[in-house]
Amino acid sequence: MCQFSVDLRGRTALLTGAGTACGAAIALALAASGANVSLCDINIERAEAVADKIIAGGGEALAQHSDVSNRFQAATMIERARDRFGSIDILVNAAGAYQAAPLLQLDEWDWRRQLELNATGTFFCMQLVARVMADEGGGVIINLTAGGGSLPAGVGYVAGKSAVSALTRQAARELGPRGIRVNAIAAGNISGDAMPAAAERSPLTRRGRAEDIAGTALFLCSAAADYITGQVILVDGGASLLGAPPA
Repeated sequence: MCQFSVDLRGRTALLTGAGTACGAAIALALAASGANVSLCDINIERAEAVADKIIAGGGEALAQHSDVSNRFQAATMIERARDRFGSIDILVNAAGAYQAAPLLQLDEWDWRRQLELNATGTFFCMQLVARVMADEGGGVIINLTAGGGSLPAGVGYVAGKSAVSALTRQAARELGPRGIRVNAIAAGNISGDAMPAAAERSPLTRRGRAEDIAGTALFLCSAAADYITGQVILVDGGASLLGAPPA
């Protein structure tokens, strides 16, 4: 469990990829800080498992199945969250896909699927939720992306996550006047999920945990980060300083 907490009582968070290691850790941290949480995942059983933990701890949670690369499904999950909790104050885009096939072997379906989930799905959710936030006076959007380096394989993943970083910066510029802050967390050298292989070493002498990403997300949701937008914050324990693959 993330040890850092803020007061998010009365606020509602919508998370995609909520059944992944980082998505679940962020969801649990937001709930522990008092937020109502709508948990969306393409695997409903994973989302329900996280929701059960939140409810058992006295929090409010709604589990939903959604493929965010489908605009209709993305819109439906947003409306269900609003129907249940009344508003959406925080959006965390943690959904994504990784395929290790190298450039010369990656087939078209895997290429398109990774771009659809990592980039297009993030765009759909940002656009649709930002319209709601703009009408309600503002909000916070956090996108999970990858470190800035290359990988031994995974061109589709790298392309999609690079797009997420660019989307974050452009969205922050366009949405700032509407009271919406948009930032990204570049998670690197983190254990868990079917993520790219990362180095076992860092200046901090350990690999990261999903809770390390959750702590950064909580900070970005807090009043302490009110003047931070358009940033891609690398959380990798300093592994990139050693020339290690940061993703």
